[in-house]
Amino acid sequence: MAKDIFTVGPVLSFRGIVDGRWRVTALIGVTTDTITPTLEFEGRSCVAPTLLLEHKKERYWRYDLSCDLQDNERKVVFGVGGGGPTWSFTVPGRGFAPRMAYVSCNGFSDPGGIRKLVKPENAVWADLVGNHDRSLRGPDFKLDKEQLWHEARTQDKGVQRFHLMLMGGDQLYFDSIWEDLPKLKQWVGLSRSKQLTFAVTPTLEKEIEDYYLSLYAKRWLPPARKPWGTVIANGDAADAMARIPTVMMWDDHDIFDGWGSYSEPMQHSPVFQALFKHARRAFWVFQLQHAVGDLPTLEELDLPNLSRKDPQFKAISWRKHQAKDSLALPLIDDQPGFTFAHQVGPVAIVAADLRTERSRTQILGMATWDKLQKWLSALPAKGNAAPNTGCQHLLLLSSVSVVHPKLSLAEGLMDTFGQDHVLDSSADDLKDHWANDDHEGERKRLLETLARTAEDKLLRVSIVSGDVHVAAWGSAYRRDIPPNATWAHIQQFTSSAVVHPSLMGVAERLFLYLLNSMASKPQLIDVQHVVEMMLFPGYNRYVMPARNWLALELDMGTNGNDCKLWATWRCEAENGFSNHLQAVQPARV
Repeated sequence: MAKDIFTVGPVLSFRGIVDGRWRVTALIGVTTDTITPTLEFEGRSCVAPTLLLEHKKERYWRYDLSCDLQDNERKVVFGVGGGGPTWSFTVPGRGFAPRMAYVSCNGFSDPGGIRKLVKPENAVWADLVGNHDRSLRGPDFKLDKEQLWHEARTQDKGVQRFHLMLMGGDQLYFDSIWEDLPKLKQWVGLSRSKQLTFAVTPTLEKEIEDYYLSLYAKRWLPPARKPWGTVIANGDAADAMARIPTVMMWDDHDIFDGWGSYSEPMQHSPVFQALFKHARRAFWVFQLQHAVGDLPTLEELDLPNLSRKDPQFKAISWRKHQAKDSLALPLIDDQPGFTFAHQVGPVAIVAADLRTERSRTQILGMATWDKLQKWLSALPAKGNAAPNTGCQHLLLLSSVSVVHPKLSLAEGLMDTFGQDHVLDSSADDLKDHWANDDHEGERKRLLETLARTAEDKLLRVSIVSGDVHVAAWGSAYRRDIPPNATWAHIQQFTSSAVVHPSLMGVAERLFLYLLNSMASKPQLIDVQHVVEMMLFPGYNRYVMPARNWLALELDMGTNGNDCKLWATWRCEAENGFSNHLQAVQPARV
C-alpha cells in the first residue's frame, strides 16, 4: 500500500530534546492526486502534517512523532492508518546516552564504480539494519561474538540497537547532473573563459531546480525496491532511515563534487551559483526537514579590505526565522550556515556545516567561528554528585577529516598546474582537507577550541568524519600536557563509505600505499599540538580500504559520571564483516 502511495520516506529526523520530550519527525512524499496519508503513532492519529514542499506533481509532508522520555528505553511504533505498514524506533531512557550509528558517502561519484564492489550495492546497509533490528535480517545473516554481546543488551530486551543515526555527508551524489542535463554537459566542454560567463537561462534554472528536488526520491526510495510491508526487508538506506532518527549534515556531493574548493572566479560563476542555490534548498527540505518557504537567502557581505575573496555572509537570526516552527532544528543562532547542535544526556553532538562558507582558503566564516565557540563555552560541565549530569563526551561531525595523512607534494603539483575541472575530483579532494596548507590556520583554531573546551568542561572530544573512502583512526593531542590527562587527547574516527567503493583499482592501490607511508609521520601543528594517524585496530596499517559503518556507544559506569565511549567499525570483507574496536576513556586531569 505505502509503496504505491509514498514517493519518498518515511525518513526520520531527530530534532532534539525539549521539555523532556524526544522530538522526532518523519518526512513522507506523495503525489498530488493522493489523499494526504494519516499516520498513527503509539496507537493514536498524528496531528495534521506540515507541508514542506510542493513540486511538480508531488507533495512532501513532515509528521510529528515526538514522545515523552521515560525512565527506561522503549520501542515505539508508527504506521499508515487503516492497516498500512508499520515501522518502529527506539527512544533512550531519560538522561541516558544514545547509542549511535555513523555513515557517510551513500552513493557513487561515478556510476561505473558499482563494478568495483565486492558485494551488492547495499550489503553494508543490510549489515547495519540487521545489527539494528533482528526483524530486518535476511536469511544469510550470521552473528559473530561481538554482535552476540549486543544482542543481550538490546534485541533480547525488545528494543533496537541504535537511537540515532549520524549521517556525515554525501547522503546523495549529485555529480550526475553534469551528464544528465544537456546544457551542463555542453558547459563542461567549453573553455574556462566561456564557462565563467556562461548565462543560466530561466529554462536551465528550472531544469537544475527539478533535478535537485527530484533526485532525493529516486535515490532514497528507488522504484525497483520491494514495497513497504513485505515480509523480507530490503536492507537498504530507506530501511535504516525509516527506523533510526537521523542527524544529517551535507558535504560536497550533496551539492556536487568539490564545491567550495574551486578557484574564486569559478565559485562565483553563474552556473556554480545556480547549482548551489538549488542544492541548498533541496538540502533544507529533504535532509533538515524544513519548509522551503522558511529558508532565508544568503546575502554576501561587501568587505573591500578583505585580502582574499573568501565568502563572508550576513549572519542569519535562525531563532527569529524559526520562531513559528516548534519542531525546528536547533541551528546555532547568528551564523549564515546550517551548523547545529544537540545535547543528549552526557553527550553533545555538533554537526558542523563545512560547505556553505567554504573556499580554497576558508572552511568556516568569522561569525560561525564566534558563535560555535560561544555555544561550546556554554556547555554544562560534568556534575560532581548527581549522575548523568553535564556533558562528558563531545562529538564533532566533521564531514572532512581533521586528522589525515598530509600529501604536500601532491598539493604542490595541484597548486602549480591549477584545477577547475568538475569531472576531476583529485585536486579538490586535496584542497578540501583540513590538513591542506591553506587550511592549516583554521585546523589549529579548531584544535585549540576543542582542547580548551575539553579542559574547561573536563570532557572528552571525539571527531567523527567520512569522505575519504577508507576506515581510519587518528589522534590530536597536546604534547605540553602529561599523558595521563586524557582530556588533552582528541580521537578521530573516520568511517567511509557505506555505499561508495573503497580504494580498489591499481592506481588507487598505489595511492593507498602512499597514504600508509605518509600516515606514519606525525604532523606538528605548533609547539603544543600534534596530529597523528594511529594503526587501525586489528589491521596493523593506518587506513583500511573497505566499505564500513561505525557504532558509537557509551558505557555509563557505576555512578553515571564516568562514561567510556566505544567506537566499533564494521568493515566489509569477502566473507562477512570484521569488527574493529577502540575505546575513549573518561576525562581525567
